Amino acid sequence: MIKQPAHLKKGDKIAIVSPAKKLPGDINSAIAILEQWGLEVVPGENIYAGYHQFAGTDAQRTRDLQSFLDDPDIRAIIASRGGYGTIRIIDELDFTGFKEDPKWLIGFSDLTILLSHLLAVLNTQSIHGQMPKTFEDASPESLESLRKVLFGEPLSYEYNSGFKNLEGIAEGIVIGGNLTLLVATEGSASAVDYTDKILFLEDVGEQEYAIDRMMWMLKRSGKLSRLKGLIVGAFTGIKPEDIPFGSSPEQLILDLVKEYGYPVCFNFPVGHIDDNRALIVGKKARLSVEQKKVSLKYL
Repeated sequence: MIKQPAHLKKGDKIAIVSPAKKLPGDINSAIAILEQWGLEVVPGENIYAGYHQFAGTDAQRTRDLQSFLDDPDIRAIIASRGGYGTIRIIDELDFTGFKEDPKWLIGFSDLTILLSHLLAVLNTQSIHGQMPKTFEDASPESLESLRKVLFGEPLSYEYNSGFKNLEGIAEGIVIGGNLTLLVATEGSASAVDYTDKILFLEDVGEQEYAIDRMMWMLKRSGKLSRLKGLIVGAFTGIKPEDIPFGSSPEQLILDLVKEYGYPVCFNFPVGHIDDNRALIVGKKARLSVEQKKVSLKYL
């Protein structure tokens, strides 16, 4: 049974840590939003630290996150931003206390490795969603979806895809996140089992050939064939190549998975976009896909 951390209530404490790249400025507006939700915000000691491109040294970033993992008064931990760096500290963290008293961990992008680790090693749910650095540009719907998850309100989505889907209905545990980081977990303890899961994917700043290569790795390893369904989110900031690759991320993914017969939806509101809706990693959901219409409902 996958563990679900206790949902928050007004007055609970939420910590902010910077486990990856350093912040370019303050996140006071995001703190104000969390306080409007009725939460008490506890910033990490090194949240604004800087060491080259990182938010402090590996030791500083580990110390902040560890202190909040161990503090029973902290009921949720949200990463201030992604970037790069969480993989450097993941194996230094001690989850002994967390195992006895799980709490929500929230983030996306670089934080994919932490969310995957929580499911693969600790059998615990987490939240893929907006982070304080992205709050300012976030759509109201994406922030409301995060609030709903934290406070235990029902979560479901319906939208129309601009790219032709593969129709079908599937139920399964939701896994996924940033494609580059999911591939980076392979061969480590943080790698999740794809069998009978609904996988969601997103990425930013990659070239089409790199996305193609990573998807081929997942296909050749047999992971894509074992899924129950696939959710394709936003692939943004695609870097142009001197010689065009000739296929969009959506098309190359479709070509790789269409033989499997499970439902595949595109243009899901998740990723490095303003409308980055919260998804619960490790919780069962029902995915219903028509040619254009898509619904996802957590069970």
